[in-house]
Amino acid sequence: MDRHEVLAELAARVIAVTRPHPVRVAVDGCSAAGKTTLTDELAEAVRAATDRPVIRVGIDWFKRAVALRTAYPQDSPDSYYLDSWDNEAIRDRLLRPLGPGGDRRYRSAIMNLPGTEPIERPDETAPDDAILLADGAFLQRPELREHWDLRIYLHVGFDEVLRRGIVRDQAWMGSAAQAEHRYRTKYIPGEQRYVTEVRPAERADLVVDNTVFAAPVLLRR
Repeated sequence: MDRHEVLAELAARVIAVTRPHPVRVAVDGCSAAGKTTLTDELAEAVRAATDRPVIRVGIDWFKRAVALRTAYPQDSPDSYYLDSWDNEAIRDRLLRPLGPGGDRRYRSAIMNLPGTEPIERPDETAPDDAILLADGAFLQRPELREHWDLRIYLHVGFDEVLRRGIVRDQAWMGSAAQAEHRYRTKYIPGEQRYVTEVRPAERADLVVDNTVFAAPVLLRR
């Protein structure tokens, strides 16, 4: 299957999920796995295949303010894994309102991407037949796991995470060497802990091997 066919299959799987509340879909995976790109494309595929409203959210807009990330040294894997995202806000301001018994009033962002300024905007209201497509890291953490209706995990090996991460992030990190150091000492160890402790590929409903961007492989459970 080529990328278009995989996206069409994923869209069909998403649309097949029915709930009496908005369907909450997680696209989970490690850094540079291609989560944002694939979820953007998946949103287009879902919109093309159904008239149900699609809510597109990036979980990076739910980071904890940098000034509040004080539980661990900020350059450590523990800080990245345990202290970078506001999991309570993801749960209470996005997922629970869209779930069973929720009032359908949700937030799509609470913090700018650098984690320096809160985003103040009114709550949005979702219709009952909406589909939430959210991409991010660590989406199957225990705090969040039960609040997803469909879990998609993008698999990419850590050697590829490192290669892509250096290419993508060297500009804002200062250099390729600095990007490599940060991935080796912070991001990859934090993600290895997540993979070991949570086993997201095993828990996911669908797994996509996104190693070859043009030809991802959909692994059915």
